[in-house]
Amino acid sequence: MRFEFATATRIVFGAGTLQETDAIARSFGRRALLVTGSQPQRAERLISLLQTAQVEAIPFPVSQEPEIGTVEEGVKHARANHCDQVISFGGGSVIDAGKAIAAMLTNPGEVLDYLEVVGRNQPLKQPPAPFLAIPTTAGTGTEVTRNAVLASPAHRVKVSLRSPLMLPRVALVDPELTAAPPAVTAASGLDALTQVIEPYVSCRANPMTDALCVEGMKRAARSLRRVFDRSTDSAAREDMAITSLFSGMALANAGLGAVHGFASPIGGMFPAPHGAVCAALLPHVMATNVRALQERQTDSPVARRFDEVARLLTGSATATADDGVRWIESLVRDLQIPGLGRYGLAPSHADDLVQKATAASSMKGNPLPLTADELKAILLAAL
Repeated sequence: MRFEFATATRIVFGAGTLQETDAIARSFGRRALLVTGSQPQRAERLISLLQTAQVEAIPFPVSQEPEIGTVEEGVKHARANHCDQVISFGGGSVIDAGKAIAAMLTNPGEVLDYLEVVGRNQPLKQPPAPFLAIPTTAGTGTEVTRNAVLASPAHRVKVSLRSPLMLPRVALVDPELTAAPPAVTAASGLDALTQVIEPYVSCRANPMTDALCVEGMKRAARSLRRVFDRSTDSAAREDMAITSLFSGMALANAGLGAVHGFASPIGGMFPAPHGAVCAALLPHVMATNVRALQERQTDSPVARRFDEVARLLTGSATATADDGVRWIESLVRDLQIPGLGRYGLAPSHADDLVQKATAASSMKGNPLPLTADELKAILLAAL
């Protein structure tokens, strides 16, 4: 057995830890590009903390999932204002944008030089500018991953800027920041749950990621419905923040699967939030993987892993993989997840999406290769 494990240099977790950002930011420099979401006023407390630490915050709002042009604009803005660090305060899109900006601040050339799939996939040569990630949703776990997902409108796909150098210098996770409307809580929470299920059944799973995934599944199973029903449930919010954090650590070291293999091309072709896409796909991908293993790899250890997923989710020691699929189907209904048709997907798009998904890096972690017909059936079922 051989495996590696890498994550953010430092992780700070706990309610109220936002207060610690002043000392962290001051240790990085004096001028921070502050990347926020579409409601930058949510960062007012953070800005006040930075002012106390004598760190000037240069605002850079990101109103949608980041594109290549978003990063180029951010780098230009940071250089014009002599920023010596980058802080992201927001959801996964905001953190990915900041992560990519920090990387390009210190490396020559253009973003396409380093992008996988549609770019030249060159390695980053220089460490990024100091980067502090502060998530305000419990979903993507991108505060502890080594990649930034960017949309390329020209190619109608989402791809990653990826490098071990891109692991954030500090990830600060304060569960108090993650209260959100029910729809956001549902989509982001199911994204986090997907990201502890897919690495657990991945062909690249290892004992360290297994431990993170098992703990994450337990916490999500007991708390996702609770926090959806009552956002003020602080214990449930903490559980989901931990699940999200663990999911980022797991996926960065064990990979993902067909859910995220589809999420990249869908997100590139349609105005669909990443978490909502993953949520809609999860039950159908799980069902297809379980059925394919039962038909083609009866004795596979991964088949037994799906049984363990079911036991963790349902709390029943006798649960089987099929029980786990039914539990996920029920959860998706209870959390009112819409089908992908809401975002403009139609049966006529299936063949193109299957072709693009097959080439996605996440698909390589799926527990077994799925046929084009199986992949198409997943999409049609998720509409």
